[in-house]
Amino acid sequence: MLGLNSRDFKLFIIVCIMALAAPILLNPFPTASALGESFNAGYPALMQRFVIFGILAIGFNILFGLTGYLSFGHAAFLGIGSYAAVWMFKLLSYNVVPAIILAVIVAGLFSVVIGYVSLRRSGIYFSILTLAFAQMAYQLAYSVFTPLTNGETGLQVYNDDPQILMGAGDPTVPHFFGITMNGQTQIDVSGWSFVFQNGYYLAAIFLIASFYLSIRIFRSPMGLMLRAIKSNQTRMSYVGLNTKPYMLAAFVISGMYAGLAGGLLAAMDPLTGAERMFWTASGEIVVMSVLGGVGTLIGPVLGAGLIKYLENIVSKINDSVLHNWFSFMPDFMDNFMVTLIHPFIGKGWHLTLGLLFMAVIIFLPGGLVQGGQKIMAKFGRNKNTDAKDGADTPAE
Repeated sequence: MLGLNSRDFKLFIIVCIMALAAPILLNPFPTASALGESFNAGYPALMQRFVIFGILAIGFNILFGLTGYLSFGHAAFLGIGSYAAVWMFKLLSYNVVPAIILAVIVAGLFSVVIGYVSLRRSGIYFSILTLAFAQMAYQLAYSVFTPLTNGETGLQVYNDDPQILMGAGDPTVPHFFGITMNGQTQIDVSGWSFVFQNGYYLAAIFLIASFYLSIRIFRSPMGLMLRAIKSNQTRMSYVGLNTKPYMLAAFVISGMYAGLAGGLLAAMDPLTGAERMFWTASGEIVVMSVLGGVGTLIGPVLGAGLIKYLENIVSKINDSVLHNWFSFMPDFMDNFMVTLIHPFIGKGWHLTLGLLFMAVIIFLPGGLVQGGQKIMAKFGRNKNTDAKDGADTPAE
């Protein structure tokens, strides 16, 4: 089906169900609701971040997972895509289609230039080159190209911007041919009412398409060539194969994925700044891929969702919340638990993420996907053992 083998097709269907049913599946999981707020993990803005950073991680995995080339500057393409999209909002209209198209194209063009230079080296030298380019892009956006980026204030849309294609009745927020990204669409079918968050489902469709494309790339002759490069690039060069075009193609495709994610971030909120290009943002992309499972198809999506979920729940917990949680304990135990957990919450949520990252690296080098495979294998062995024991038990 759809050019996929049975295993990949089942995985694709799982991703489709997860993406389309996420507003329902995530409702039981709290985020700020634990803090007395009125929303949970099904909150539209949070779900959109799950999906958008999932796209970003999928693209990064095409480069790192298939070739083993670790880029420390991938956030540069995310920021470039965001800037390109916001400029389309300023010049044309709030329609997200031309903004997203330009974001992908501009990010692709920049990735050609950066990839052509960076891929002249391999290993740690490649990683440092990409980091240098990303930091240069950050500094240019932050202080040099302020007429284009608006510096530290950030680029946004103003009332006096040209928006030459914007009609009198057009929405004044990002929209998809009149369907606003921050709005809802209600569909009534046989007495049932279904409410869809427009912005989330547009991003979810892009996630599904991006995931499908990544499967085709992984299973294509190009994907096999990239795996061979990861396995032994020197041997391939010795037999006369030029690996550079394949490497550059993987780098450009990965950069275009990042540009798509940047365009979708701008569609969610038409405001962008240089902080999206900082080196810590690139590091977060690496952590997403490693946590989920480098080189796997669904791993980066899981890693991106986990990090964004932890960021939104752990960073918002404070001492008052902890006191509420442990109020059933005696005062000295309550204070002890709050003192013990305090360094890992709020602004210290990165410490929690670091411990989780260390645990995954030590016990699950293959990421969350490896953990799932171990659990399935264990249940499979138990099932086989039970069946064998039942077969060996003499009938009464």
